Amino acid sequence: MNCKHLIVIPDGAADRPIEQFGGKTVLQAADIPNIDRLSQSGIQGLVQTVPQGMSPGSDVAQMSLLGYNPHEFYTGRAPIEAAAMGIDLSQEDFVFRCNLVTYSDGNMADHSAGHISTNEGRQIIEELQKQLGSEKVRFYPGVSYRHLCVVSGMDFDIKALPPHDNIGRPVRKILPSGKNSAFLKDLMEKSRLVIEQMEINKIRTDLGENPVSSIWLWGEGKRASMESFKAKYGLKGASITAVDLVRGLSKLIGFEIIEVEGATGLPDTNYEGKAEAAAEALDENDIVFLHLEGPDEAGHSGDAELKRTALERIDSRIIAPLSEKLEGYDEWKILVMPDHPTPVSTRGHTAEPVPFMISGTVERPDVQGRPFSESNAARSGLHIERGYELMEYFLKV
Repeated sequence: MNCKHLIVIPDGAADRPIEQFGGKTVLQAADIPNIDRLSQSGIQGLVQTVPQGMSPGSDVAQMSLLGYNPHEFYTGRAPIEAAAMGIDLSQEDFVFRCNLVTYSDGNMADHSAGHISTNEGRQIIEELQKQLGSEKVRFYPGVSYRHLCVVSGMDFDIKALPPHDNIGRPVRKILPSGKNSAFLKDLMEKSRLVIEQMEINKIRTDLGENPVSSIWLWGEGKRASMESFKAKYGLKGASITAVDLVRGLSKLIGFEIIEVEGATGLPDTNYEGKAEAAAEALDENDIVFLHLEGPDEAGHSGDAELKRTALERIDSRIIAPLSEKLEGYDEWKILVMPDHPTPVSTRGHTAEPVPFMISGTVERPDVQGRPFSESNAARSGLHIERGYELMEYFLKV
């Protein structure tokens, strides 16, 4: 029987010591007996998922941990999400991630406009397409605050900062800069004027919800292309996620994308539905990639307690049933790791190495017998400098 492989990504779970938890990290403070049990019978290490000189985004980090060198395949975050949404890009197109954001007193206050609903977000993007769209500019609605904007016939060489890594900073200091950035800033300003007149925004304000102040354009790039996972590693795969970034990567490498009703990309996601879908997918695939966004969103909110809660839910409602499922196979392996740190102290992504844990029915002469944490992973002495090499290590360990 072929070995079954499961990868579970608690996005952004790695952190720094937190005073609220007595100097422990979230991983150390959380009650995660199932992850710890697997870790104590397996191996831990550190892996550098973000190559030096690249921005510590989930796009780069998850491309690495899926076994692809970002220096070779990365063209920007937005092109990956465009692949997920089935947007056909020409060679003349630049695509941008188009967040709906909230400003307050001239500062970036919220990268998600209060995690605006998908229905409200769609209405706003459709209105922007009606008023600002043209043959040159096209808006595409996505999920919640995450949308896309395609600009045709222009060349960009810009620095465009992600809003979630710049909470609290003055907007004027983080606007796009570089070649043709003036066009983007003008488009963002026009969007502000359109959005502030929309009834849906007035209702959000009346209800005490974060209003949408503007679109925020970033993550730019041109059409992406990647080698299939089956051709590269010889395995058939599937992925389960609530975010277009992971859907896009999955589509580009030929993974089956399994949709789960109630999967939100937040700490309140449908954990049981995701676990059930992963269990079924393991029967039909060699490798299953299960992504959970909750810890990352809690990190961006600066909410240590919510981040711990999200991680504990992953342990009890994802790892527990799936480890039982895996143990029913003759041969199996599991990899658990965050893609990058999202410290609650900074509320943004950082580029430090992240801990990983591998367990399963493999001979492990280097079993370390320690709970899963950043410090225990560092103590192991196992450090993979090039993140994209972790996949081969996982498959062959």
